[in-house]
Amino acid sequence: MPEKTPKTVVSKILAPKDVTSCDATAQMVAKARRDDVELCFDRAANMKACPIGADSACCKHCSMGPCRLNAKDPYGKVGVCGATIDTIMARNFGRMVASGAAAHTDHGMAMLDLFREVVNGRITDYEIKDTEKLLDVAASIDIETEGRSIQDIANDLYAELERTYTQVEGEIPFAKRVPEKTLETWRKLGIVPRGAMREIMELMHRTHIGVDQHYENITKQCNRTALSDGWGGSMVATEISDILYGTPSPVVADVNMGVLKENMVNIIIHGHEPNLFESMMASVNSPVLVEAAKAAGAGGINLVGMCCSGAEMMSRHGIPHAGNFTSTEAILCTGAVDAMGVDIQCIKQGLAKVAECYQTPLFTTNPRCHIEGATHIEFNDHTPADCTDEIVIKAITRFKNRSLPVEIPKITNPGVHGFSAEYITYMLGGSFRGSYTPLNENIINGRIRGVAGVVGCTNPRVKQDWVHVELVRELIKNDVLVLQTGCSQIALAKAGLYTPESACLAGPGLREVCETVGMPPVLGMGSCVDNSRILIAASEMVRTGGLGSSIAELPAAGAAPEWMSEKAISIGQYFVASGVYTVFGVTFPIVENTKFHKLLFNGLEEQGLGKWGFTPDPYEMAHMMIAHIDKKRKALGIDKARERVLVDMNDRRQIDAA
Repeated sequence: MPEKTPKTVVSKILAPKDVTSCDATAQMVAKARRDDVELCFDRAANMKACPIGADSACCKHCSMGPCRLNAKDPYGKVGVCGATIDTIMARNFGRMVASGAAAHTDHGMAMLDLFREVVNGRITDYEIKDTEKLLDVAASIDIETEGRSIQDIANDLYAELERTYTQVEGEIPFAKRVPEKTLETWRKLGIVPRGAMREIMELMHRTHIGVDQHYENITKQCNRTALSDGWGGSMVATEISDILYGTPSPVVADVNMGVLKENMVNIIIHGHEPNLFESMMASVNSPVLVEAAKAAGAGGINLVGMCCSGAEMMSRHGIPHAGNFTSTEAILCTGAVDAMGVDIQCIKQGLAKVAECYQTPLFTTNPRCHIEGATHIEFNDHTPADCTDEIVIKAITRFKNRSLPVEIPKITNPGVHGFSAEYITYMLGGSFRGSYTPLNENIINGRIRGVAGVVGCTNPRVKQDWVHVELVRELIKNDVLVLQTGCSQIALAKAGLYTPESACLAGPGLREVCETVGMPPVLGMGSCVDNSRILIAASEMVRTGGLGSSIAELPAAGAAPEWMSEKAISIGQYFVASGVYTVFGVTFPIVENTKFHKLLFNGLEEQGLGKWGFTPDPYEMAHMMIAHIDKKRKALGIDKARERVLVDMNDRRQIDAA
């Protein structure tokens, strides 16, 4: 049996079905408890969240504190330095934005560094796979492409996108993609990002003791920093990944723990950067390593993904996906995982102990993420096989020496993934008439009520997947088309909502559109960094016309029902600053009825941006979003569905002539 982990006595034990709505994860939670192995669900039950910290009513940014204020009487006292509750909350919120933006910015810069090395021939394991995407991205930021070589265009693109990070004055390159009226609002408010490094640095400086002490001014820099993430670091990461590895288009893939195979060497890759995963694909298909696996008694090598790099590879290549963030420990309890390789972001330190209990080798691969108790094999883009081949060899050895019982939940859920913004254009109009016009027209005529982005993590403080699933079911039932990224799409795929047949759960208008196009009512767009695809889609809806002249005028809303990271706060803030009503679940780091709360939840909208919303209840969340969508429809004068008119050939000729 596995070695027992310490402190496994659960004082507030919940039945597996109460901590997750995923049957496979519930099965593994039960097994872990039989094996006396502690997972994140039980740690959450035993670790009460700090109520003062949850409300962001504390400050620990200097050694005069930490200072604790009373959320029930927020203006009853101030910190030792005199900081008010609004200043303290704004500083804490700002540092979450800065940290989240830094994570995406660092990821994007790493992808851009790789792109430079590939373009200049110093890395040969990767190549530009989507030259059309390269040309489109270059043209979108006014780089001349006509009659020029791919090499020259790519070098110019690198030089231009590098300004996303290093520029100290001016506007980031992808500001040219922002709808004109939205950009005018940003300029008026002084929140157009210059360069991500400058914005993050300035926000960290402003939130230092004794610097910026006005919540409105701190929030202004929060907007600027978050926008440098969404329209900068994140967007660069997505676009460069597409150029190097291919732009996703719909592909059928299985999700859930049943993608593991008892008779095969199972390798899981978990993290956020696609380089490791792309190289691992080459290693697991190496004839020498496949033969070594068979010599060890395996039927072959089975590569599967988890979390966000898994979602990206599923969308791009159809690689099976084993589960989202809160299942990453539970899947090790199957005993069938022969190696797990991780890179950056959303990697729980608890993986090391659970992996040890089930004799699964856990490998860190990135210099930015080491874990005590895990083996580190450095991944180098110049020699990637040195790392990925070694992980495969270690996995084969583990398979050969398996000594623990294997229990794999026999559950897989097929679905269609890979709806990039480019594919949506093609899907709606074909090769020669690709356009968002059919989407806009169906919103205008009322078949589709509006669009919702439902994204983000899963959180062991709430029942895994349940809020995501119930929210989306309620949205599509009310004719709202849903776009998804990150762990959220895995929750919905497990619930069967990624098949075209699931259109039967949608309202009559959305169902008609889905059945006509042959698409599900929920479109998966990739990993959490790929939220930039939703920004691009929103901008295209504005440019297509008929739905207002800024993102803030669109009948659209966003939600992160089970958010848990600082990245999520940065994502939420860049959607709000872009003009989107954004609702979070679980908890929100703010005290209600304070001036800072009123600014985020109402004041930003009055400035021409979006606004925040909060509720842990999925049904209330859905109807908050629907009410906002209806408000925008009314403002556009499309709150009543148009009468449907059959158009004959004569009418069509007149339309074409016009």
